[in-house]
Amino acid sequence: MVNHQTVGGHAAHPLPEELSLLPEELAALRENLREQLLFRREQLRRIDAVPRADGRCSVARAEVQDKLAASARMVLTDVQAALRRIAEGRYGVCQRCRRPVERDRLAIVPQARYCGGCQHVREVRR
Repeated sequence: MVNHQTVGGHAAHPLPEELSLLPEELAALRENLREQLLFRREQLRRIDAVPRADGRCSVARAEVQDKLAASARMVLTDVQAALRRIAEGRYGVCQRCRRPVERDRLAIVPQARYCGGCQHVREVRR
């Protein structure tokens, strides 16, 4: 089986059989992403529902809540982008080098945009 995914409107290089996702693998990853989407939305709803009281203790609590909310929004954005890539047939292709994202990586981080090598390069440059 060869997977001919498109990238930016152009046909990407065919993915080798061992790296292309089977339909059932893609379905499982899509379901995982949908569950994450619901979880992050609920997480944000709960964070927003916590009242903000006055005092030094509540200032620290508010900072923690702000950081948690920012993190949840970032993951939510990544999950939504991954679901769009699935719908557009671009899922599983590194956005930097256009090579396949490793199956093991997608199993751990289904919203991954980059293959392991490109992700490492990005982290080193930070």
